[in-house]
Amino acid sequence: MTAIPPILLVGFGKMGGAMLAGWRERGLAPSIAIDPTLPASPGPDLTVLADAAAIPHGFAPAAVVLAVKPQSADAALPHYARYAGSAVMLSIMAGRNIAGLRRLLGADAAIVRAMPNTPAAVRQGITVACPAPAVSIAQRALCDTLLAAIGKVAWVEDEALIDPVTAVSGGGPAYVFLLAELLEQAAIEQGIPAELARLMARQTVSGSGALLAASSEDSATLRRNVTSPNGTTERALAVLMEQSAWPDAVSRAIAAATARSRELAG
Repeated sequence: MTAIPPILLVGFGKMGGAMLAGWRERGLAPSIAIDPTLPASPGPDLTVLADAAAIPHGFAPAAVVLAVKPQSADAALPHYARYAGSAVMLSIMAGRNIAGLRRLLGADAAIVRAMPNTPAAVRQGITVACPAPAVSIAQRALCDTLLAAIGKVAWVEDEALIDPVTAVSGGGPAYVFLLAELLEQAAIEQGIPAELARLMARQTVSGSGALLAASSEDSATLRRNVTSPNGTTERALAVLMEQSAWPDAVSRAIAAATARSRELAG
């Protein structure tokens, strides 16, 4: 018995591909993906079609996962409104709110808006999801199963929270990668060979993340545990924790990203 019922995946970018891989690991019933750029037969559990018109009559997905680029939604989504009465619509499109999706899919569509992030590719993502009122308990549970295949899942009832979620966890991997990039550059500036600088930066960031995930202590406590009084780390943190440095920069960055998410939802 398969754990994942038939799914219609609309769009096959990196996130759609990561989700599909997670579903397959759990056992995916024969499903369909819509993407004109993919080969026709990527596996026995998935048929790839170029457009909605090619979907066989009688195919009844339990969920339609909307993974197209947000700017393509207006043209693409109305073709799937025919499933709105039977399938839950799970959107992972950034900046597309439930009201806008309902205009494209029909007033009665059961819509879940979700924001995953790129560690989904290694099943270590975090997705925050918000259900519309029309979503049933069973449909919410199905979406939870689909999203749990790529990492942890959290739910909010207030859709307005998805904008700061997008800023923090949606964009968060880029901020972490920037930290690794800057650590590598700073190491090179101090005379460390480039290859060793990259190894040190990558392993420090990934290892610290693993420690954070495994620890029951909060991040501030873990930071203090590394910071010996009058030591080298304390000296570095004195620079980074100046109000005009990281505290202000991170706050302004998240506020800017949140504002942009709201603009896109417009």
